[in-house]
Amino acid sequence: MEKILLTLFILTFIALILNLPFGYLRSTAKKFSLKWFLYIHIPIPFVILMRVWLGFGYKAIPLLLVGSMLGQLLGGYFNRVKLS
Repeated sequence: MEKILLTLFILTFIALILNLPFGYLRSTAKKFSLKWFLYIHIPIPFVILMRVWLGFGYKAIPLLLVGSMLGQLLGGYFNRVKLS
C-alpha cells in the first residue's frame, strides 16, 4: 500500500514539474489563442501515458489534475515574479 501511495505521489510531482515550463510560457500567451491552448494541453498525453504505464486507473485522475493545474499556476507565477 505504501509503495502505491509513494508512486502516486511521485507521479503527481512529475505532472507538476512537467507543467511548470508550460505554465511559464502560457502566462505570456494571449488568452484563448492557439499557443495558450497548446501550452495547456501538450503535457496531458505524457501524464496519461505515465498513469497508464504505472497501472493507475481512473481514480488517480483527480490527483494528477491537481498536480498539473498547480504546475501551470506556479509556472505562471514564476514568470510574473520574474517580470516584476
